[in-house]
Amino acid sequence: MEGFYLVLGEGLSEEANRRAQALARALLKAPPEGLWDAIPAYGTLYLEYDSRRLSRARLLRFLRRLASFSPEEEGKYVVIPVRYDGEDLPEVAHRTGLSLEAVRRLHQAPLYRVYALGFTPGFPFLAPVAEALRLPRRPHPRPRVPAHSLAMAGPQTGIYPLPSPGGWHLLGTALVAVYDPHREEPFLLGPGDRVRFKEAEGPTPKEPSPLELLPEEPRIPAFRVEEPGLMDLVVDGGRFLAGHLGLARSGPLDPYSASLANRLVGNPPGAPLLEVAYRGPVLTALRDLVAAVAGYGLTALLEVEEIPPGQSFFWPRGKTLSFRPRGRGVRVYLAVAGALEGRSFLGSVSPDLRGRIGRPLRAGDVLGLKEERAVRPGLAFRQRPLPESFRIRLLPGSQFTEEAFRTLLSAPFRVVRADRMGLELSGPEVPGGEGLSEATPLGGIQVPPSGRPLVLLADKGSLGGYAKPARVAPEDLWLLGQVWPGVELSFTSGLHRDNRHITQKVPWEEEIP
Repeated sequence: MEGFYLVLGEGLSEEANRRAQALARALLKAPPEGLWDAIPAYGTLYLEYDSRRLSRARLLRFLRRLASFSPEEEGKYVVIPVRYDGEDLPEVAHRTGLSLEAVRRLHQAPLYRVYALGFTPGFPFLAPVAEALRLPRRPHPRPRVPAHSLAMAGPQTGIYPLPSPGGWHLLGTALVAVYDPHREEPFLLGPGDRVRFKEAEGPTPKEPSPLELLPEEPRIPAFRVEEPGLMDLVVDGGRFLAGHLGLARSGPLDPYSASLANRLVGNPPGAPLLEVAYRGPVLTALRDLVAAVAGYGLTALLEVEEIPPGQSFFWPRGKTLSFRPRGRGVRVYLAVAGALEGRSFLGSVSPDLRGRIGRPLRAGDVLGLKEERAVRPGLAFRQRPLPESFRIRLLPGSQFTEEAFRTLLSAPFRVVRADRMGLELSGPEVPGGEGLSEATPLGGIQVPPSGRPLVLLADKGSLGGYAKPARVAPEDLWLLGQVWPGVELSFTSGLHRDNRHITQKVPWEEEIP
């Protein structure tokens, strides 16, 4: 996995954004094989790709052929009613020296432009905010911002479509939903749209319920969930080419173990399987199955027989499979021959939990097979050992500084929070900062002004504005799917002579003459 930012302009430039959006649209219309994502922001286009199938040189040649792309079409005009009741409104008024009424009036005055969708599905990045209102982001993001919150940071304003972490200042509540996966058109706004806010009264929109991705009646019933675990998810290889809408990549947090489990039962890479975290479910086979478990921290039990990881086994109809904690690590993957059945949303059956797409398993769910496949049990592969200490290699990020990189390497960090979005770390204070929002690479180390690093994983937001001085080497990402709160991490430099800065910024004029 490699990536780079194509820079089409600096700062808040409408012209640069039009070019970034138009180039992304042309690229996504017929993407080259191996392109994983193309995420436009204000004046940048982030390109992430599989370097085994698509070289950087070939991708740049492809971009040159698109150099005459048509400019972005003008979007629609939308008026959004809002209630100015945000918890940060008094603080914004105090820090700007304005009255509450003046804050509300100034925020409604501009005709905003949608520069990008991102962070979470349908989150609109709108600008420009009036100069007198501009404040930097909060030093550290809140762990939870309510759905439909109207917020502001620097020259940007936007609406949180769903509950999520966030570091912007909360001004109020939007009275219409800007995103709902159940609608025929889930996104109310798109890049290039013009938006006016209008103060109003009314009820807060309901949060959308999760969009169901598990078939109600599987074609080939495989097993039933008797008891759910803590977080059991059907995942495939992930959702690619959807970051421009704010959707998470998703997929397995430990792709190494997921791939091993699928190989053991003869499934193709990326076939849907079950990710089990921390505490596993209790499952009963509804037909004879061949299955395999790979991963760490949980042992599978077929009735009372322990199933070693890294080996396929026969799971007879009517027999129960359960899991118990054992050893280091937190995630295992259960694959069945024929793969699991699921409904695809924008190219993947993987859930986007923040985007209300899919959900964890619950008691009574029946999962089915995608196809019947005759496979003999007993195939075994040696699973690589989980290291005794987590030493993670780092590469420079898009806001690389020697000071921040050295600090990350200087001492161990402790994991404060660990989930599918990422890891929050405590340890030495790392020089951080903020700027205009841009794409966030998988494995990026984001550092807010608070100095507490955040490591971005599969369910991360697609755009963010905190500094990213480093990025986890792609080869070590699987390890981060096996860490837990309280564990110690240390970082080491992953740079070698032949390394390039995989998140470097490339000026359009230099690479695409």
